[in-house]
Amino acid sequence: MTDVITIGVDLAKNVFQVHGVDAEGAVVFRRQLRRGQSHYGYKNHVNVDRRHKLVRRYCVTDAAVHDSRVVEEILDPDNTASDVWADSAYRSAEIEAKLEQKGLNNRIHRKGHRDKPLSEREKRGNTTRSKVRARVEHVFGAQSNDMGGTLVRGIGLVRARARIGLKNLAHNMRRLVQLERLAAAAPT
Repeated sequence: MTDVITIGVDLAKNVFQVHGVDAEGAVVFRRQLRRGQSHYGYKNHVNVDRRHKLVRRYCVTDAAVHDSRVVEEILDPDNTASDVWADSAYRSAEIEAKLEQKGLNNRIHRKGHRDKPLSEREKRGNTTRSKVRARVEHVFGAQSNDMGGTLVRGIGLVRARARIGLKNLAHNMRRLVQLERLAAAAPT
């Protein structure tokens, strides 16, 4: 076991970031603590083609990384669609400005706040957005149900990136077979 020489703690209102390094400065652990809960593991951030349910781009991070930090990495500059659909974790003024700068339409879920809940119109808008976003969740459902679950056993971000990347690739291969079957069965 590697000895932890230095521990860094970033204190915030709701979240604590804990970071440990060894004598050479190599990261031994990273943890996000939220109200007494520990968050560890990895996240698979994906850009999915909404028509075909194929993973266009992905980014694997440790669980402490907020979804909004990787939005630029998963946006596909070759995508001809101009709408960006995402859950409310991706909504911020900074991301909205970046999307506008790139000429993309913001279809990100709205979120309510403590003293300002969503209006009925905003709730209906989120319901509409959810119908499109559900296609992204099909990718995670297929990986969870058909490909051995979402648990990645292994230590290290490099290994997690490789394993999750292979799951994304396997999903696309399976989905392509499904799409070809549907195309062959369609009446001409």
